[in-house]
Amino acid sequence: MRIEHVAFNVADPNSMARWYVQHLGFQIKRRVMEEPWAYFLADETGQTMLEIYGRKDAPVLDYAGQHIATLHLALVSDDVLGDVDRLRQAGCTLEGQIDHQANGDVMAFLRDPWGLCLQLVQRAQPML
Repeated sequence: MRIEHVAFNVADPNSMARWYVQHLGFQIKRRVMEEPWAYFLADETGQTMLEIYGRKDAPVLDYAGQHIATLHLALVSDDVLGDVDRLRQAGCTLEGQIDHQANGDVMAFLRDPWGLCLQLVQRAQPML
């Protein structure tokens, strides 16, 4: 088995999907243009997707209130420092400091404009 998608129920799926396409390079693979406004967004590999939707019959988590170790979406970055700057200009907030680990990995946690935690990872030795 392999992961097809991970789903997030959010308050404003239309704006969030546009932002993920514009600033994270995701591509819309499928969408529902009526409530619950669902978007299947593929990463640049086309192998993994997020589903972002706005179902009113299910709670929207307080993403901003979740600790970064509780829930985060990890994204591979070729330039963590540059991506942190670029994403901060696009409305993200940095959580803590950029972490340069002894093994050469570089990581940073950011909150997207809706509070969902994004982890940028630049691995010295790619894991996948």
